[in-house]
Amino acid sequence: MSISPVIDLAKELMSRDSVTPRDAGCQEHIATLLSAAGFHCEHLRFENVDNLWARYGNQGPLLVFAGHTDVVPPGPVNSWQSPPFAPDIRDHFLYGRGACDMKAAIAAMVIAALSFVKQYPQFPGSIAFLLTSDEEGPSLYGTKKVVELLEKRGEKIQYCVIGEPSTDKVLGDQVRVGRRGSLTGSLTVYGKQGHVAHPHLAVNPIHQAMLALHELSQVEWDKGNAHFPPTTFQLTNIQSGTGAANVIPGQLEALFNLRFGTASQVSEIQRRCQAIFDEHQLHYDMQWTQGAEPFLTQQGKLLDTVKAAILETTGVDVRFSTGGGTSDGRFIAPTGAEVVELGLSHATAHQVDECIDVRELEKLREIYFSILKTIF
Repeated sequence: MSISPVIDLAKELMSRDSVTPRDAGCQEHIATLLSAAGFHCEHLRFENVDNLWARYGNQGPLLVFAGHTDVVPPGPVNSWQSPPFAPDIRDHFLYGRGACDMKAAIAAMVIAALSFVKQYPQFPGSIAFLLTSDEEGPSLYGTKKVVELLEKRGEKIQYCVIGEPSTDKVLGDQVRVGRRGSLTGSLTVYGKQGHVAHPHLAVNPIHQAMLALHELSQVEWDKGNAHFPPTTFQLTNIQSGTGAANVIPGQLEALFNLRFGTASQVSEIQRRCQAIFDEHQLHYDMQWTQGAEPFLTQQGKLLDTVKAAILETTGVDVRFSTGGGTSDGRFIAPTGAEVVELGLSHATAHQVDECIDVRELEKLREIYFSILKTIF
């Protein structure tokens, strides 16, 4: 029995076991709905990743709803109150993997867009969907590749709404307008293996590295600014030793990550790290991997529209934030698009018994519809 179009679609998508990079037919189902309403749909597969680009209209401005149909693994299935890929509604909450991150939000976007083009078929602009099955994974062949293709074709995105779970406590109380950059360091410190009874004949890389890594953990990288919090540093992995208690190891490997805003530059962070290693006279190799640049959407039409739509629908005065991890917005913002992340509660994302309040899902659809009405 049908409950509502948005809940029905959310349950349909959540019933598909689309663990990264599988799409499990989610995009095909969405494309069928959009095609019937006049959207031109392109299935863009790069390597083992499925992507959907669906557009209605051929003039500007172009507003894109973006998101991902892939989900993280459910973990121990027996730990769930109901099967993770058998969506179930209990006491106004919809349970299942992908509920908040982010299949329910995709359902709200789709139903809002279908309602809008039916009511306003000749609106002055274009609506598109950019969906990928590669957001929870390496993010190499998803949104990144589609955006590169759109840039080559001259399809410019003016506004982008991403359905990532942004809500803190009450729907619409928080919207992401940017994200911090991510920089990972892979450090190898070389010593000299030897017997623990003869330390003068060996060089212990653990002893050497610990002092330097502790100093790194105490650095104040910057004070942040009006839009971003201060840069943070976290050690994530340390490996050394042969497994024997009487052997001084020959090397140590460490991984660490920094999350930074616009108050720091990557080159300066790298310089300061390496200065500490040199100060401690380490014999080392250092490899850097930048996962993302920070991005920020300044106050403009999209932010004003989102703020008004949330206030009208929920009565909540939204707070704009740049917190959290990374998202696919990092691939879209550099094109010049105004980007926001507006979705459901993030409280149970990636957890056992992931769930969302279905009453908030219906309101999210209303917010998306209101955004379309104001923009166009």
